[in-house]
Amino acid sequence: ELVLKVRIQTPNLRENDFIEIELDRQELTYKELLRVSCRELGVNPEHVQKIRKLPNTMLRKDKDVARLQDFQELELVLTVSDKNLLFRVPTLSEQSGYNKKASELTY
Repeated sequence: ELVLKVRIQTPNLRENDFIEIELDRQELTYKELLRVSCRELGVNPEHVQKIRKLPNTMLRKDKDVARLQDFQELELVLTVSDKNLLFRVPTLSEQSGYNKKASELTY
């Protein structure tokens, strides 16, 4: 097995830990990496824009995946709208303690 560290790219979160995933060395393909990563992170594969090998290399094909070494760090880069769905910050009116009437007062 090949052990990789994977996370979702979320620059606005302070804590964004990696998880470790295992891939069968006989099935080192881009499709299998995407499938396993998404399953483990709870992401729909259709929402993944690209897979990045940190710090700055985009994985594009099976040969790229075959060159990966144990414990390399990868990020799933999601489409912008999907990041908002998964990690959406509540609007001011959704936050607890918000008083709509107080916000409409004029002085």
